[in-house]
Amino acid sequence: MFSKVVAVSLLALASSQLMAAECKTTVDSTDQMSFSTKAIEIDKSCKTFTIELTHSGNLPKNVMGHNLVISKEADMQPIATAGLSAGIDKNYLPEGDARIIAHTKIIGAKETDSLTFDVAKIADGGYGFFCSFPGHISMMKGTITVK
Repeated sequence: MFSKVVAVSLLALASSQLMAAECKTTVDSTDQMSFSTKAIEIDKSCKTFTIELTHSGNLPKNVMGHNLVISKEADMQPIATAGLSAGIDKNYLPEGDARIIAHTKIIGAKETDSLTFDVAKIADGGYGFFCSFPGHISMMKGTITVK
């Protein structure tokens, strides 16, 4: 009888772990000025969420660098425009800009960086992600939703 209880308990534990939400994702960026996804969906059970940004291209960050910035969709272009004068050393982002929820650093070929943020900050909807490297937002952007 004891072994049946243990077996059932272990099975229940294993299935609950399988059903747990994945509170992280990886987004790849390329020399072709693209992200590997246009949409990130976050399970509403996640308290925090982590995005790892990879760069599978061959060009250095000063030529084809990428970052991933999270903000309200309406603020994406204004943040990218304001960041132009900040330069690569400041990740093409205006310092201390409260509109930015989270961001990675600018990375080049074969580099990675990650960000983690509080999901409650974006739960009300209307958020997205983009690359703030000059000119990249036109092709490198997407939506983030909590479901």
